[in-house]
Amino acid sequence: MPPGPIAIRAATAGDAAAIAAIYAPYVLQGTVSFESEAPDAAAMRERIEESDGYYPWLVAVSRGEDGGERGVLAYAYATRFRDRPAYRYVVESSIYAAGATQRQGVGRLLYEALVDTLRAQGFTQAIGVIALPNDASITLHEAVGFRRAGVYREVGYKQGRWIDVGLWQCALNDSAIPPIEPRAFRDVGVRRD
Repeated sequence: MPPGPIAIRAATAGDAAAIAAIYAPYVLQGTVSFESEAPDAAAMRERIEESDGYYPWLVAVSRGEDGGERGVLAYAYATRFRDRPAYRYVVESSIYAAGATQRQGVGRLLYEALVDTLRAQGFTQAIGVIALPNDASITLHEAVGFRRAGVYREVGYKQGRWIDVGLWQCALNDSAIPPIEPRAFRDVGVRRD
């Protein structure tokens, strides 16, 4: 675990540069992300703002002895799973941690908070989309309640090869009939149940 206590909070537009810095290596150095150009701080700010307070964006930050923040260590967020109205009860979730923070427990704390928040909002399912192979991401997803749901074979082409994409699914709430409309993140806030 990184030195000092870890806090989980809602991401703000002011976190965009730190989030962009965490994400860039995933885009530029591997096949975890299928983006080909790393988004800059302005693009990340726009992504956060496009959630319009409905879908959560969370960050894990380290705190110094004085209680002040030392920096963003990881971020996680949820987005619309698909555009059609019937899918509005389901989200797609993602998480990225700074290189030095990986495998230190920060990602699990953050992802647990995201899952708890999505449950409180009333979403029924979260879908994790993982470029394969990626044992660390699979382990993290399964540690917070996701289960393997399927694989799309050779659907992404990056770095000179075709990449499979695995789907992991986490049941968040019962699928009531009729369904209950999810609440906005701005009304629920970060949860850690």
